[in-house]
Amino acid sequence: MDQVPTVALFGGRARRCRLIYSQRMPDLNTPEKETLSRYLDTYRDIIAYKAAGADRGAAIAPMVPSGTSLLGIVKHMAYAERWWFQSVVGQRDVEYPWSEADPDADWRIEEEESVEGVIEFYLGECAVSRTIVDAIGSLDEVFPTDDAPISARRVLVHMLEETARHAGHADILRELIDGSTGWGP
Repeated sequence: MDQVPTVALFGGRARRCRLIYSQRMPDLNTPEKETLSRYLDTYRDIIAYKAAGADRGAAIAPMVPSGTSLLGIVKHMAYAERWWFQSVVGQRDVEYPWSEADPDADWRIEEEESVEGVIEFYLGECAVSRTIVDAIGSLDEVFPTDDAPISARRVLVHMLEETARHAGHADILRELIDGSTGWGP
C-alpha cells in the first residue's frame, strides 16, 4: 500500500493517523483486496477520529433511545474486528466481554476505560486485522463458522459495510456532543 502522509491526532499528542479519504482512494486498476482494505481503513480512521478528543462524560452518554454512545461504537467495532478477522478468518481463540447473560457488553464502557484507551484498543485490533488480511492468499479462501463457511471477500465486504455504517453513526453522535463535523483534519 502507498505511504500516506500523517497528521497529528488526539489534540496534538504524538499519535498519528493517516489523512482521511482522498489520499487513500485506490486508482481504478488497484487489485480487489487492496481496494477493499483501503476503503475499510478509511472508515476505521473516521471512527477513531470521531471519538478523538471527545469529553469522556459526553462520549459515554447514551445519545439515542437504543442507548448507543460514541465510545460504545468504538469499543463495539474493536470487538467486531476481533470476531471477524481473528476468530473467523484467523481461526484464533480470543476472548470477548459478552455472554448470554450480558450480550451487549461490547457496547458498555467500564469505569476504568478512557476515550484514548478505547481508541488505542480499537486501533490495535485493526492492526491485527490488517496483518491477517495481508496473509490471505485469495479472497475466495473460505473459513468455517457456526452457520456456514464464509469467504474472505465476504468478511471484508461485511466489515466495510459495518464500519462505514457505524462511522456514520459516530459522525452524528459527535455532532450532537459538541457540534464538530467532518471526516478528518
